[in-house]
Amino acid sequence: MSDNTAVCIDFENTVSLNGNLWKFAPYNENTAELIASKYGLSITIAGILAARGVKINEIDCFLHPKIQNLMPDPVVLKDMEKASQKIAKAIINKETIALIGDYDVDGATSSSLMKLFLHDLGIEVPIHIPEREEGYGPSRQAVDDFLNSGVQLLITTDCGTTAFEVLEYAQKNMDVIVLDHHEAEVKLPQVYAVVNPKRLDESNDYPTLKYLAAVGVVFMTIVAVNRELRQQGFYNTHTAPDLLKYLDLVALGTVCDVVPLQGLNRAFVSQGLKIMSLHQNIGLQALIERSGITETLGSYHLGYILGPRINAGGRVGESSAGSRLLCAKNKQQAMLLAEKLNQFNETRKEIEAHVLLKAIEILEGTPQKYPMVFVYGEDWHQGVIGIVAGKLKERYGLPSFVMSIETDEVKGSARSVAGLNVGSLIIAAKEKGLLTKGGGHNMAAGFSLKEENLEAFREFAGEYISSFLGKEKVIPVVELDGIISVNAATIDFVEQLEMLSPFGAANPEPKLMLTNVKIIKSDIVGSGHIRCILGSTIGGRLKAIAFRAADSEMGKALLKSNGEIFNLAGTLRKDCWLGKKQVQFIIEDVMRG
Repeated sequence: MSDNTAVCIDFENTVSLNGNLWKFAPYNENTAELIASKYGLSITIAGILAARGVKINEIDCFLHPKIQNLMPDPVVLKDMEKASQKIAKAIINKETIALIGDYDVDGATSSSLMKLFLHDLGIEVPIHIPEREEGYGPSRQAVDDFLNSGVQLLITTDCGTTAFEVLEYAQKNMDVIVLDHHEAEVKLPQVYAVVNPKRLDESNDYPTLKYLAAVGVVFMTIVAVNRELRQQGFYNTHTAPDLLKYLDLVALGTVCDVVPLQGLNRAFVSQGLKIMSLHQNIGLQALIERSGITETLGSYHLGYILGPRINAGGRVGESSAGSRLLCAKNKQQAMLLAEKLNQFNETRKEIEAHVLLKAIEILEGTPQKYPMVFVYGEDWHQGVIGIVAGKLKERYGLPSFVMSIETDEVKGSARSVAGLNVGSLIIAAKEKGLLTKGGGHNMAAGFSLKEENLEAFREFAGEYISSFLGKEKVIPVVELDGIISVNAATIDFVEQLEMLSPFGAANPEPKLMLTNVKIIKSDIVGSGHIRCILGSTIGGRLKAIAFRAADSEMGKALLKSNGEIFNLAGTLRKDCWLGKKQVQFIIEDVMRG
């Protein structure tokens, strides 16, 4: 449980200054000791591995994930064989191919991945990314435009599984292949092929494939297509592409779609970060430079710096800007698109802050019948309601539904908590006739409905959630991975923590408790951030920062500690400044000692 401390604290029914309960992730101490002994790890690191269910014989694979060990033959997925054969045939016969993607990062990366692969084989393809006003997925207008331009094969990426009417219309005039990962219904669109690991008729022989982002599904598809081309002799006269060079896009889409970083996904991100460090994709490199990233790239940079900028085009600007950046052919074009996306991101932040404030004003002081956040307003920008839903989920620790009432319909976005598959909830509500459109996965979903159905949908969602979470008031829980003292927070310890990366869904950055902490110095920097120097009753010093905390109860306590002893919850990170390695603690919560 701890390094250099023997503290044992019972937090049951004790609420932190941020209103959270603290709980330690349980694990078998004997297992942790075996892991620590066999692999030369800190007992705290070994405890984290044990708590996350990593078995002793899986430690090497977890710490050093390799695609070749974790990816099965792609044709284990339904329709993959026929899809790969059809795409290979279209390439060999130089058929006209077109792509339709989604307007988020997974959509941009998955469509760009297929486009770059085809480009390397001498096939140029257009990508249609719908604007938010057009709606999620393929539209009749996009299909008609492709029909008029003579498209023979249409491939949808990160969308299409529930686009029955539009795609069945398209299939009458061209072949349609769906490459997706969203929740499926019993019915599938009647098209040439639907490759989706969440098809209800998929086997459970490879359960981690159900966690793939769409970009992971597309990568498995190009692996299958590549093999088909090789078998048919295509590479006797053409140069075979290096598929590994596309893994930077796979890593980006996988992290940003918040799918569990388990199994194959973990290998995709681990290897993709290595490819990204080679700066082979001109567009990604331009975005990295424009974002001011100078340190070694990690999943944090993908999820919180690069991803939001690519997303911003689909939220408040031009939906196609992200995919155009990732497929940029020269540095000048890439830098212009990177700057445009950066500006879109600044606009997004302003709009998001306005909508978030309005939502909180509606929610605060209003009794809630169900354990969920359910809020809507007129003409809230559709591009930010998903982000606002995510922030409300974090604020209240509850599944969150945020909706914008438009002239013709209500458009919404949902974010979930552990234990509730919000994609399944949305599918169930759609089947009940409460929603006009909808789809998603475990943790996020999008939907549309008529305004007169708002209250009926509230009741349905509330009862659905209560059946999983219960109707009692839910107190948010901070899951702690271990205890550490200030003087044990060393560079060596942080580098052992980094061995557990890449971090993301299902493998979050370890959250630790610093125990018996004294605030030696604290002040406000930037936009309400609190910078601290920490000490402890047993010695040692440590830099720390609490972001945007100045106006919170936690922040007030840090600024006026008066020698008080605290326990802090947060994460340890390496801070490299001018070549000097230091350790910094990111404070997320505070409890009085």
